[in-house]
Amino acid sequence: MSDARYPRHASRPRRALSVALPIGLAVTALGAMWALADVPAPVDASVPPVPAAAAQLPGVHVAAVPAADPCAESAVADAIAAGDDEAVIAAFGGGAAFRDAVVVGNAPCISLMDPARIWVVVNKTHELNPTDYVPVDLIESPIQQTTSSRMIHQGAAAALGDMAADLERSGSGVLGMNNAYRSYLLQVSNYTGLVSAEGQRTADLGSARPGFSEHQTGLAVDVVACSRGCGEIANFGGTPESDWVAAHAWEYGFVVRYEAGATPTTGYEPEPWHLRYIGPALAETYHEGGYRTLEEFFGLPAAPDYAH
Repeated sequence: MSDARYPRHASRPRRALSVALPIGLAVTALGAMWALADVPAPVDASVPPVPAAAAQLPGVHVAAVPAADPCAESAVADAIAAGDDEAVIAAFGGGAAFRDAVVVGNAPCISLMDPARIWVVVNKTHELNPTDYVPVDLIESPIQQTTSSRMIHQGAAAALGDMAADLERSGSGVLGMNNAYRSYLLQVSNYTGLVSAEGQRTADLGSARPGFSEHQTGLAVDVVACSRGCGEIANFGGTPESDWVAAHAWEYGFVVRYEAGATPTTGYEPEPWHLRYIGPALAETYHEGGYRTLEEFFGLPAAPDYAH
């Protein structure tokens, strides 16, 4: 940013201030005098910092004070070491503070590429590392399942069970699970089959390539409506179960990952059945902020296509 210069008046002698001024105004006046003189102002450690409002006055320059690094806090370090993601977010000051720190680059201890964390982002430009990653905290789904893919991340499983129970109590139907965790080899089989049947361009709109699937983390779950026998995932949208999930999933730590209208960002067609667990704190922030994709939520570029 360029510095504005005041007109010089070399022929007019400058006179020292002869009246007592409040400290803020004195610093302002001195700053203006030094700006007129076009020489660096001396540093006086005895003068307290200029109030933020004074930074808007001519001739006063206030250096930006860097934000404290949350990762330097012992509570954050301890929670990370313990593998307690919700405690990490709480130690940052909550979901909004965590998100803001990540977006502005003030969270060096947080990696959006870590597949073991609930904040991991997996998309067409964020491949899993390692590609054949296998979660260590998988358990069997607590709700009715319609495929042999019965395993899910432990935290997501508890939340899914609570959500399904509350949905049923509300009179909105019965929620079932089509699948959650998929291994790398299963994703190879699924994707290869779709490419063979539909062509790669169409397959890429509806299925992730091996190593690029959220399902491999165990944090993504495809749900189905089961009030009159469990249907297919493609029939989930427009059901009472789907409407209830869209309105309430965030209360249990889930977001609908691929919403209608978000294809230019995610690269996938709408999937109202595809839920992604990010935990209650982040899901609340996501919901309250009106976000529609994790890319937008974490300030990441759109990822509509693979790099190659």
